[in-house]
Amino acid sequence: MATAAALQRLRKEYKRILIEPVEHIDCAPCEDNILEWHYVIKGPNNSPYNGGIYHGKLLFPKEYPYKPPSIMILTPNGRFKTNTRLCLSMSDFHPETWNPLWSVSSILSGLLSFMLENTPTYGSMDSTEEFKHLCASKSLQFNCKDKIFQTLFPQYIEQFNKLLAENNIINENAQNNNTENNNNNINTINGPILNINNKPNKIGNTNTQSETQTE
Repeated sequence: MATAAALQRLRKEYKRILIEPVEHIDCAPCEDNILEWHYVIKGPNNSPYNGGIYHGKLLFPKEYPYKPPSIMILTPNGRFKTNTRLCLSMSDFHPETWNPLWSVSSILSGLLSFMLENTPTYGSMDSTEEFKHLCASKSLQFNCKDKIFQTLFPQYIEQFNKLLAENNIINENAQNNNTENNNNNINTINGPILNINNKPNKIGNTNTQSETQTE
């Protein structure tokens, strides 16, 4: 259970974030546990994470803000291992460097900055830009399977459903176009066949008439 100091501080920080959101980041505490926060990093433009939606969580100790939180990312991303505590200066790996003046906003801003670097640390991984792009393209679909993500970030579920609807329309239009093209091709093929089939009849009829005249 959170101490009175932690409870007061985290409530205050959440109110501030609602007024002054962190760039490229959404976050919210769990409804039944204010010590567990979930965040979403929206991959910045001109980065390998462009278009990606990365879900993770912060687990605060009951002694917060005097002790740092643990930081994890849950969405495959190519930079950090999933479901693994990350070794960062503002995480529980380094309590000696922790500053109680740091906030949820500064923690998440620092995490994003570190994500855009290539500096190795415990919990990081090496991957190609191509793999990062692939993770980004599949991130939203991956997140939408998570119940906490669904509860805390319904705007992304709506976004995903909209994309699905648009893709369905595109697929239906493509299917209709293919069907129409196939029908046109069939009509084009049938035309000459009918003409060819008619020609032997005419030739046969002509021969019959000639034979009759000869007789």
